[in-house]
Amino acid sequence: MQRPIEVMGEGLGHPEGPDMLPDGRVVFVETYTSDVKVWEEGKGISVYGYCGGGTNACIVGSDGDVYVTQNGGTVGAWKAPDQVAPSIQRIRPDGTVSYVATEIDGIALGAPNDLAFGPNGSLYFTDSGEWDPVNKPDPSRIFELFPNGGGRVLQELEPVYTNGCAVDPDGSVVWVESYTLAVRRRRPDGSIEHICDLPEGHTPDGFKLDAEGNYWITAFMGGGIDVIAPDGSYLDFLECPYVPLNCCFDGTDMWVTDFGEITEVTAEAPMVGRLLRVRLGVQGMEPFRGSIA
Repeated sequence: MQRPIEVMGEGLGHPEGPDMLPDGRVVFVETYTSDVKVWEEGKGISVYGYCGGGTNACIVGSDGDVYVTQNGGTVGAWKAPDQVAPSIQRIRPDGTVSYVATEIDGIALGAPNDLAFGPNGSLYFTDSGEWDPVNKPDPSRIFELFPNGGGRVLQELEPVYTNGCAVDPDGSVVWVESYTLAVRRRRPDGSIEHICDLPEGHTPDGFKLDAEGNYWITAFMGGGIDVIAPDGSYLDFLECPYVPLNCCFDGTDMWVTDFGEITEVTAEAPMVGRLLRVRLGVQGMEPFRGSIA
């Protein structure tokens, strides 16, 4: 599948996890600057809030706040000059940054990665650990953060590097595993389903759902986005050059955060990423929204 792609911003350092603000602006993180940034029609890209560490993804809450997964300041061998606690952070509309959670149910967060609200108002997020596909040093977890600020470990996993996550209309939590190429689902009753394995070389990163419930999964170093049906059948591949990291729907358009023309993750911080708009012609699923006390 080929669709028209517009470059809306360039010179970005590991942009990730975009979402739409109610006024139509696009908010996204830029890991290598420790920022959350915003794109606005006619004005381009500006800083929305400085979080320190390594901002991994963001989502807009029903309260108007932007919730951020904060890995503490690491992407593989790269380390941020301003290390902070691995956490879920919150940015108010005035740019004020605060911590929502640094631990849940007595477990300190390791490296929160991606996040999504569910229909129950809970915030679900993956905690992937350190990116090291050779040694696989850290276990992976999926956490649920309740609207009242409490929470629990939803799922303990092996060192699989849980990455992108989303929530199905029935409340099932879906995630991808970058080390295994697997897409998996946890039903509301706690049962786990293996949806599919992605093609070799298509390391899954972030993803979103369209209005039909299909998963649009960015293929890290794979040159595009895999489209997978809820039953695991392979539907299509959206060509998107370089290294797409994450995406979000904007009506029938898609915004993609792209790492840029790179071939490996190193200790350097290449500022070659891009913010892309794809004239997709596919309706996105309206995301669930919530807020944390």
